[in-house]
Amino acid sequence: MVAAGSGSRLGHPLPKAFVPLAGVPILGHALRGVLSSPGVSEVVVVAPAAHRGEAQDVAAAVCREVGSVADVTVVVGGAERGDSVSAGLASLSPEVEIVLVHDAARCLTPVAVFERVVAAVAAGAVAVVPGTAVVDTVKQVDEQGLVVATPERSSLRAVQTPQGFRRDVLERAHAVSSAATDDAGLVERLGERVLVVEGDARAFKVTTPDDLETAVRLLRTPGT
Repeated sequence: MVAAGSGSRLGHPLPKAFVPLAGVPILGHALRGVLSSPGVSEVVVVAPAAHRGEAQDVAAAVCREVGSVADVTVVVGGAERGDSVSAGLASLSPEVEIVLVHDAARCLTPVAVFERVVAAVAAGAVAVVPGTAVVDTVKQVDEQGLVVATPERSSLRAVQTPQGFRRDVLERAHAVSSAATDDAGLVERLGERVLVVEGDARAFKVTTPDDLETAVRLLRTPGT
């Protein structure tokens, strides 16, 4: 789980994963979803060096809450997202064959999304991402802001996390390059096929104060 990002766009001095959400750090909510997923046996949290101890405490509390016996490790992240994912990969035990890369900021992702991703990789896909249909018309523009294309939105998906991979494929992708906004993009560069499964609106990314307020409202909604 990637939890090393800053909270600058949230207008908060703490790193994003440690910003309180309904009295619990965002990381705690994210871990609740992960550790409630029956197929997850090992979790590596990638956190800022100054908050490694806090991340360990949050993880221990969530494990007690949900009754998880998963092995949870906290490691220090790198300068960029790709560096953090690489650090997490390097900390996994050799027995792990399916890897999920999840952003802590998508802290309300339902367990069903984790299960769909894991099932698709287990069924033979080398890379799987959850995604939702794009409802707005999207324009591709040039450097001057002039429209150069209008993609057919029925073929577009807004992708989320967790993104699932066969471990050897993800390691090969990171060995080539770690510079991408998501790990599926790295796998695409290898020429591998990436499967999209159904995502969920609740797997949105908490980035702004408005997003934080939306997350609070969802947590107050029964069944969320």
